Amino acid sequence: MKVLFFASATIWQREVIRYLRSPSRIIGSLGMPFFFLAFLGIGMQSAFSLQPGGEKYIDFIAPGILGMVLLFSSTVAGISVIWDRQFGFLKEMLVAPIPRLAIVLGRTVGGTTTATMQALLMLGASIFLGVKPPSASGLLLALLFMALIGIAFTSLGVALASRMEDPHGFQLIFNFLIMPTFFLSGALFPVDQLPPFLKWAALLNPLTYGVDGLRQALVGTSHFGVTLDLLVLGGVSAALLTIGAVLFRGARM
Repeated sequence: MKVLFFASATIWQREVIRYLRSPSRIIGSLGMPFFFLAFLGIGMQSAFSLQPGGEKYIDFIAPGILGMVLLFSSTVAGISVIWDRQFGFLKEMLVAPIPRLAIVLGRTVGGTTTATMQALLMLGASIFLGVKPPSASGLLLALLFMALIGIAFTSLGVALASRMEDPHGFQLIFNFLIMPTFFLSGALFPVDQLPPFLKWAALLNPLTYGVDGLRQALVGTSHFGVTLDLLVLGGVSAALLTIGAVLFRGARM
């Protein structure tokens, strides 16, 4: 257990240091979400009227844009497994006297940490654009949902990357999975106003419950309720982490 903890912590530290030493990655990955929030949130404010006299559209989509940052940052963290395999660093970790579970845990927690840092930067940008700042309790609840979203999609990224060797193939699968996941999460429009077949697709999407939980934490409105959001997202995170650990156990050097 002691070896598992220290090996996981070392890999987590490596992931965080790599992130902090890449300012271009930090700034570049915030560009598209910032423009989504600025152009859609401010530009389409007059075109959307969710509730007369209620929240502004930019307040409605801000939690969805945070979910977008978490989704993209978490899933793309898996591609580092492929790069490490190509440069030989993964082989060094696999032959080291540490359990492979430590590699999965370190990478998952590392990816979750960097994705949460990205989301907090985006939250600061959202407040700069006029989004209402959250309360202290709301921020703590938001951090919990950020962590669960990060665990779920970093685990998914690690699981996919553990069976792939071509970064270009990973990028294609990434685009195939990520964009529908984002657009069907209720990030940009209410889930209950979708056509029935799209509504069912949204209900099967784990990010839907993450965005709904973030919306409750930051804005105070929720479609499903915090309890259901936590149960679904927690269960999906645990399942994907388990799948990632099982698939990584058979990863080739």
